[in-house]
Amino acid sequence: MRTPIAYFLVLAAMLFSIGTVGVLVNRNALRIFMSVELQLNAVNLTFVAFARMHNDLTGQVLAFFSMVVAAAEVVVGLAIIVSIYRRRRSVDVDDVREMRW
Repeated sequence: MRTPIAYFLVLAAMLFSIGTVGVLVNRNALRIFMSVELQLNAVNLTFVAFARMHNDLTGQVLAFFSMVVAAAEVVVGLAIIVSIYRRRRSVDVDDVREMRW
C-alpha cells in the first residue's frame, strides 16, 4: 500500500508555512536563512511527491538540481553573514539595513 500524495502535500504545505512565518517574524539573519532553506525543502518534497505519483524521474531530477543550487546558496549566504558579523558584531537584519561602512 502506497502513501497517498495528499499526505506529502500537507506536510510540504506545513513546512512551507513554517518557513514563511520564520522569514516574516525573525530579525536574526541566520534564522531567516534557515527558514528559506525550510521553504526550499518543502518545494523539493512536492517535486518528489509528484514524480512518485506520475512514476517519472523528472521531479526527482528537479529536486536534485534544487538541492545543488541550495548548497551553493548556503556557501555564499553564510559567507556574507559571517562577513557582516565580523564587521558589525551582530546579525540583526535591522542593523544591516542601516549599513554605512
